[in-house]
Amino acid sequence: MVTRVFLHGLESSGRGTKGRFFRDRYPRMIVEDFFGSFHQRMEKLEALLADKDPLILVGSSFGGLMAAVYAGRHEQRVKRMILLAPALAMEPYRRYLPEKSSVPVTVYHGRKDEVVPLKETRDLAEGIFTHLVFHEVDDDHLLRTVFPLLPWDELLAWP
Repeated sequence: MVTRVFLHGLESSGRGTKGRFFRDRYPRMIVEDFFGSFHQRMEKLEALLADKDPLILVGSSFGGLMAAVYAGRHEQRVKRMILLAPALAMEPYRRYLPEKSSVPVTVYHGRKDEVVPLKETRDLAEGIFTHLVFHEVDDDHLLRTVFPLLPWDELLAWP
């Protein structure tokens, strides 16, 4: 059975809007709180998913960066990622991203995002992910309008 995981943003938690959405709609989905440095967050993620396989990762903003780094380290176990305005270009963490990844990735990024630059995210994603679907949507960084309307049952389906 696939394990679905939601990774929240830098200043959010698993109790934020997206975390509550996933807890309510997908009760078996892992929705944890990640705090501290990037390395502390990644250590917690590594421990949390150590015995889980296969994985579908949903990452929002900084959680999208975490998902991409994790998938680069565990490409055989991660079957799909859905990244929501992922902070892929965030320095100094950008250096932890894989050079290439064949994990299927769907990205949703708002054209009005004033937190994570759309063009830089698109350019990085196109350079890294060989199986990428990139959606530019009419929304801001939080994807408040688009997020609840996304085809989550389809995005999280396995196989």
